[in-house]
Amino acid sequence: MRFNRLLSVALFVCAATGVSSFSVTSSNPDVKVKENEGVDLTCSYSADFGADARVEWKFKDMKGSQTYIVYDKKITAPYASRVEMFGNNLRFSKVTRNDNGVYDCEVSGNGQFRETRVKLTVLVPPSAPVCRVPTSVTTGKKALLSCFDKDGSPPPQYKWYKDGTLLPADPSKIAAFKNATYRLNQYTGNLEFPASKKMDTAEYYCEASNSAGPAQRCRAMRMEVRDMNTGGIVAGVIVALLLVGLLALGVWYANKKGYLPSECTLPHLL
Repeated sequence: MRFNRLLSVALFVCAATGVSSFSVTSSNPDVKVKENEGVDLTCSYSADFGADARVEWKFKDMKGSQTYIVYDKKITAPYASRVEMFGNNLRFSKVTRNDNGVYDCEVSGNGQFRETRVKLTVLVPPSAPVCRVPTSVTTGKKALLSCFDKDGSPPPQYKWYKDGTLLPADPSKIAAFKNATYRLNQYTGNLEFPASKKMDTAEYYCEASNSAGPAQRCRAMRMEVRDMNTGGIVAGVIVALLLVGLLALGVWYANKKGYLPSECTLPHLL
């Protein structure tokens, strides 16, 4: 009798507060696996959904594109050769880096809908990154060095080296680099000098690393920071003025000797 009263009270509280026992869960919502290995993505749901509950799996890749893996109790064509269902779970015979993303297990039944999400990270070591280093920069001008690896998963973080010495991500915290003015983004791989100085002349290389395998680096490339060649600019201007003067003199002489048509006078040409 007392139990029935407690049960009635519990049901009343659930109804009053809107609490529902319908639930969908995964025993491992954050899965990591090496490329070309197999893996299981798990999904379970409470009995409230009934014996004929509908279970579907949807995949969302790193670019936001979505597709069904299981729809209407069937594996869709793109996955049929390497995915199977056992119970409510997905089993991949092998995964590739294109399988990185999130997987939603959607359950509906008895007028209710719930879902749970599983994140899959396919572990791929980085390859040698592509680095771009300007060979020559004018003093005071901006210089941008870039580094990128397209293969690593999870996405690699990047380090830059100057003449073999690691550049700290935040130079202001290291006494030996307190005069450095560069900005380093470990996640994009960009190394930027807002106003290049002679002291920035050096050989630079970048290193990409993640948790999947050994770090990889690009070959070292030299960047030279030079002062603007003001002497050369002045010499060029002088030469240009001399050429204009000689041209004017030639036209004047030709006009004086009558070599030019009468209507073609010096003022018209100048």
